[in-house]
This record gives sequence, structure tokens and C-alpha cells, in this order.
Amino acid sequence: MKAPRPTRAYRMSARAKSAASTHARILEVAIRQFGDRFYDEVSLAEVAREAGVTVQTVLRRFGSKEGLTEAATALGVERVRTERWSPPPGDLDAAVRGLLAHYEAWGDRSLRFLAQEQRVAAMRRVADSGRALHREWVDHAFAPWLARKRGAARARLRARLIAVTDVYVWKIVRRDLGLDPQAVEVTLRELVAAVVA
Repeated sequence: MKAPRPTRAYRMSARAKSAASTHARILEVAIRQFGDRFYDEVSLAEVAREAGVTVQTVLRRFGSKEGLTEAATALGVERVRTERWSPPPGDLDAAVRGLLAHYEAWGDRSLRFLAQEQRVAAMRRVADSGRALHREWVDHAFAPWLARKRGAARARLRARLIAVTDVYVWKIVRRDLGLDPQAVEVTLRELVAAVVA
């Protein structure tokens, strides 16, 4: 007796899963390559090779290197949002710990993006997305303190919080001064506490 042939719906479902897996694999490679190298050093051929697909597949899915950058940025932003929004608003210690965990993983990459933004439009869009996300995070993490202020006083407090939690502050204390992660956490917590006091 012949085995029943797979239904069209089953074949379509398997094809959709395979396409989604390919899409995700390409994005993972792109996120890693754009984070670890300068934009000009990343080629679609290398992304395709590492993802196990052809350049045509990458182009069919993303249109261009810029399109791939945009899709990788959107996914990266959502991941950062998930990680950094997990502590509840007002938990200063958890907010600082989460921020520093993010900077330990992505701080050097973020600095590489920022170093390219004046000459590469795609990297300017990545940097702009990161800045917007950081400001949203400040609004979330420090909402109780911001809610106590109005008008110009609130704007100044927000600006101070954005500044002291910026990746460049992490760079100064972690990379330039060489403090270990625990000392960086204490330093940043003291800076933030002084701002909100």
C-alpha cells in the first residue's frame, strides 16, 4: 500500500519554515558582521557564504546591502528593547546593571557604528536608531524621577540622564581608564544617583 502523499498545505508550511529559517540565519550573520567590522569591509558575498545561501537569495530577501542593514538594525533594536526594558521603572540598580551588560556585549560595536556615521548613510541610520532607543530607555527606566519634574526642569534632568548613561561614558571608564566591570557599575550607579538626587 502506498503511503499518502503530503498535502499541499504541509509542503507550503515546510517551505515557509525553511524560508523563515534562511531569513533569520542571514540576519544573524549580518548583525555579527556589521557589528564586528566596518561597513565597507562587509560584503554581501561574505554574508551569503557564512549564512549558507547565495548572494541572489540575500538580494531577493533584502534588496541591497542597505536593505540588509536596515533589517538587521530593526532586529537589533527589538532585542535591545527586550533586554533593557526588563527591569521595572525606578529600579536604578537593575537599570544600571542591564545597561552595562548591554554595553559589555555591544559597546564596542556601538562605538564602531558611531565612528562611521558621518561617511556612511546606512551607519548614520543605525546610530540614529540607537540614540532614539537610548532616549526611550531613559524615559522608561527613570520614569518616577522624570515624573516629578515639569517643563525645562524635566528636560534638563532627562538630558543629564541621557548623557551619564551614554555609551561614551562607558567607553571612558571601561576602555580609556580600564576599570573592571564591577568598578564601572559602581561608578555609573553613583553618577546616576547623583543626577536623580
